[in-house]
Amino acid sequence: MLTNARTLKDLIDKVIKDFMYNVFCDFNFKHSRLKQKIQMSRHIVSLQRYEHRYEQSAFRPLQFLSSKKIRLSQKHFTLHTSELSVTESLLNKKDVMKSLITIKIKDRGNRRVGNECLLKLISPPVVLQSLTVTGVDVCLHMSSVTSDRVWISNHICHLILTYTTGTTIYRVLGFCRNLHGLHTVNSKNELFYIDEHYNINKVSKDMKTLTTLIEVTDLTQEPRCVYCSLSTGDLLVGMYNYHTMTGNVTRYNQSGQVTQIIQHDNIGFELYNDPHYIIQNNNGDVVVSDYDNEFGAVVVTEQCTGIHRFSSTGPSSGSGLKPREICTDSLSNILMCNELTSTVQIIDKDGHFLSHLLIRPSGIFSPRSLSYDVNTHRLWVGSSDNNTVVIYRYITRQDVLTYLHQAIADVMESHSGIPNTGIEEPHQGNQCLLKLLSPPELLYCFIVTGVDDCYHISCVTSDRVWVSDDENNLILTNTTGVPLRHVADLCTDDDLFGLHTVTSEIELIYIDKNYNINKLSQDMNTTTIFIEAPYPTWTPVCVYWSAFTRDLLVGMNNYREGKVTRYNQSGELTQTISHDNSGLQLYNALTYVTENNNGEVVVSDETALVVTERGGRYRFSYTRHQIGSGLLPRGICTDALSHILVCDDQTKTVQMIDRDGQFMSILLTKSELIGKPCSLSYDVNTYSLWVGSYNNKVYVYRYIGKEDALTSENRLGTVGDTMSSSTSVVEY
Repeated sequence: MLTNARTLKDLIDKVIKDFMYNVFCDFNFKHSRLKQKIQMSRHIVSLQRYEHRYEQSAFRPLQFLSSKKIRLSQKHFTLHTSELSVTESLLNKKDVMKSLITIKIKDRGNRRVGNECLLKLISPPVVLQSLTVTGVDVCLHMSSVTSDRVWISNHICHLILTYTTGTTIYRVLGFCRNLHGLHTVNSKNELFYIDEHYNINKVSKDMKTLTTLIEVTDLTQEPRCVYCSLSTGDLLVGMYNYHTMTGNVTRYNQSGQVTQIIQHDNIGFELYNDPHYIIQNNNGDVVVSDYDNEFGAVVVTEQCTGIHRFSSTGPSSGSGLKPREICTDSLSNILMCNELTSTVQIIDKDGHFLSHLLIRPSGIFSPRSLSYDVNTHRLWVGSSDNNTVVIYRYITRQDVLTYLHQAIADVMESHSGIPNTGIEEPHQGNQCLLKLLSPPELLYCFIVTGVDDCYHISCVTSDRVWVSDDENNLILTNTTGVPLRHVADLCTDDDLFGLHTVTSEIELIYIDKNYNINKLSQDMNTTTIFIEAPYPTWTPVCVYWSAFTRDLLVGMNNYREGKVTRYNQSGELTQTISHDNSGLQLYNALTYVTENNNGEVVVSDETALVVTERGGRYRFSYTRHQIGSGLLPRGICTDALSHILVCDDQTKTVQMIDRDGQFMSILLTKSELIGKPCSLSYDVNTYSLWVGSYNNKVYVYRYIGKEDALTSENRLGTVGDTMSSSTSVVEY
């Protein structure tokens, strides 16, 4: 037994020794790899710092040469020194000074390395600056001159050069009206534009000389848009033929001679309908924003051959595209304004959709014009709703110092072995006891006597509702449709929708014909003025009573501007929501306002749903569901699961999104039964949805029910199953 025990102990000691050797060997291996990775990262940082100094040498040549002199002074050159002899007769001070004086430094930007891996995309884009441009009412086209100057035009013969302050520097008269991409700037900062006679003129950099570069002789060919190639100096002109009702791209050299015409695709079909904007990508591809009536495409052809490469018609099949101005960036991506969805979209140089860069951006609302500055990687975006231009950065250089930190972090993470458990989901209260029903169940419907349609509805109890129409009739009715009460002094403005709301005490609050906000008592015997007009230049357009805070939310509009004001129970103003986190305007034209269970304020604006936190901080805008058809929002409400429901006047549907703005389903669609849905109201007591139509009918649905207690008990730990049904499209 002693012998066996000794043998077993020796065996265990050997195993432990081998184990410890392997562990420390592995540790030493990883440690040596870490040292090598750190050394490589430091070397990369050194190289990139040198490259950065070389880029900046165009602006600070003496500083660059001085740094190289220090390095070179440390070197000792011994070969051929005997052959180097400089005498005073050979080196004349005056001759040297004369030679140095003749050296000219060109006005140019940074040397661009051409290595795209040094650049990266930023998400979301960073707002650098916004400006209001004096001299134009909208921004249909922009041509960047320098990093602080840009040419901007609108549709009524205004073409101005402005600073980033919005101040007008120069104005061009006599250019063609109702065209879009009618001006461009070359590498010498000279302006080219289409004049009122469809000739293409050139304005010198100092604005003192005007010459006609191309004179139109063929009246059937009308120039629509121009672009000067920064690489070749050629002028690309988008043409439209009134006889054939088709377009082409004509290339002119710097002498004004035609060198190329791009008109047909690879099998002989017409490429263009009506070119509106034109530009050239870094790889030489010619990119055209082609627009025809309601829809269009971005058409891309090769530079030399004119061979058709691809046409982009939107991010998904069947979505459609209304392309406006286009531009390209340093990564050769193509950016376009899509009027259909109020977005700025990015596709790569091969036509693959990348992302929606901007979705109904604050301050702009409907992006129309784009200009990209290759020196600063800044994107200028102009609006078709107002004279606002916002400057963004969505591309930046890689931070070279992060390589070192990331290298260390990667290796150290491999040693930690600590699992990442993620972030715990917040508790949803008793929402797990509710479930979505598919399809929605129609409980009943009724015809409302006394109204022509149902522009807005406000639930009072489970069997009574206030209904208003576009003729400013406001009546209280039950589920039989019989009028119980009529309010005669409702506001008479046809553009107002969400004019009334109901308090927790079943009191009616509404906007009257004098724009006072009145309160009608529960017994409907007393009417008092809760908030008295006037509101200087602002007009109240919609109201909502918060059941949580007992505050009154009032949506107000001024010309092309909106805001949400909050009043306490005493009628005192306590909050105003009008701008986002960057100081940009949030609303354009409010129609309805409501509040979600988490206190967030939900607004139905002209082309989007805009959601802000209780404190006023901007959260998101919703402009379309996943099919990408755009949005014309009307009535809105929220339900017991904090979903947001909206009537879309464009698709004639009721759409449901979650509280974070993600599309969930089409809850209801236009039908012979319901017609076109217009207004919504949700009864939290019965989980029923009231839907008002453009006719005088109200429909009551149930699409949320209670979970069976036993089923819910068996499904503990699978709460996600309750929400899984929300992703399916429900059509009634």
